[in-house]
Amino acid sequence: SSGINAEYGVKIPSQALQDCSHKAYPELVFVLAFFHAVVQERRKYGKIGWNIPYDFNESDFRVCMELIKTYLDKSMEIDGKIPWSSLKYLIGEVMYGGRAIDNFDRRIINTYMDEYMGDFIFDSFQPFFFYKDKEIAYNIPKESTRDKFLEYIDGLPLANTPCVFGLHSNAEIGYFTNAAKDMCSYMIELQPQTSSSDGGISREQYIEKVASDIEEKLPVLFELDRIRKQLGEITPTAVVLLQELERFNALIFKMKMSVMTLKRALAGEVGMSAELDEVAKALFNGQIPASWRRLAPDTLKSLGNWIAHFERRYTQYIEWIEKGEPAVMWLSGLHIPESYLTALVQATCRKNGWPLDKSTLYTTVTQHVKAGDVREKLHNGCYVEGLYLEGGSWDIENSCLRKSKPKVLVEELPILKVIPIEAHRLKLQNTFRTPVYTTSERRNAMGVGLVFEADITTKEHNSHWVLQGVALMLNAD
Repeated sequence: SSGINAEYGVKIPSQALQDCSHKAYPELVFVLAFFHAVVQERRKYGKIGWNIPYDFNESDFRVCMELIKTYLDKSMEIDGKIPWSSLKYLIGEVMYGGRAIDNFDRRIINTYMDEYMGDFIFDSFQPFFFYKDKEIAYNIPKESTRDKFLEYIDGLPLANTPCVFGLHSNAEIGYFTNAAKDMCSYMIELQPQTSSSDGGISREQYIEKVASDIEEKLPVLFELDRIRKQLGEITPTAVVLLQELERFNALIFKMKMSVMTLKRALAGEVGMSAELDEVAKALFNGQIPASWRRLAPDTLKSLGNWIAHFERRYTQYIEWIEKGEPAVMWLSGLHIPESYLTALVQATCRKNGWPLDKSTLYTTVTQHVKAGDVREKLHNGCYVEGLYLEGGSWDIENSCLRKSKPKVLVEELPILKVIPIEAHRLKLQNTFRTPVYTTSERRNAMGVGLVFEADITTKEHNSHWVLQGVALMLNAD
């Protein structure tokens, strides 16, 4: 209510609704005000609302009001029909969509346009509702005056559930969880960084212990020349493996040097540099040092979980070298997972003589829940494990997307089958184009974070999943 009241009460002068002679003008301004409030309120829910939080403001709203007035006035001169496609394009693609630099955010805006704008909003047989449940119904008031609109808005609840914006009620839990996480991280940053004097373990001793534990877990560097000879024919996926090992070596070397030098600095043998001080602080707080983070894939994990992830990555690389390409690839274990998928397409194109630029990926969710369930490797493509679904859940019996379970924010997806295919042969029905991101931070303003796009089966209309913010992630936090 507060959001739409701000748009309607403050930004629409009392005489504004009489400026246009078209009878639908007041209703369309109300729809625009509701839409403006909704796109602003979505920001509260973080990444499940928008990948990038946009500053939709009063000027966007005012210009769109003028656009509606101009186009309705023109339509009165012709046949009086509302030019929906022009209005949806100008509002959704140009004015609001012009701010959205992320394709998936633009898809959300266009979905709202399709849901809120059309002749169906005036249907008397099947009344239109922005949102309706047992307790409340959001609709366009019957009497089209500014005062009646304001009276209706004042009667709406002050606090809205995420469902009003098309999100699942779990989005509220996600919002509070993230707020609590942020508070905890601030408290960790603010805790004293001095030594303990009450007889317990000192800060330096604790850091030295953590550094020793990590040092014990660090493997030896990979011998790239020997592995290159061992691989024999260098296929596109072998090139990816060698590049991955090179990056992993750089990370191992950095970690080894950091912990060795830090232990010496704590013993007073060498001076403590700014970088070592940062490493010490991170180890004390259970966080990943920035110098290590720069050489590793994006992650939101704590230090302990990240070290377990690091060890699993090493295990996958060793198995790849010794036993050949894995039947089921754990994409989260790769530094640049998209390079592996590109290599799969390249290898298939070479084998079949397809043009590379006219090939794409076909994806389908299998019945296999664990990697061990997969008996044999695919001749073309691969199986992918370790994907997490946010904004929805997976119905394994009916093999389709369904609504999230209450209080379950993220769930693991069964094994995904990924097959390179010629683009013109890909005929999809009842599927939802789902972005696959590295972490729950999704994609940032620089476009970093998107790995690929998967098509997953659905029995609901796509607009439902677009507004729910459905996405897949390679990592659970």
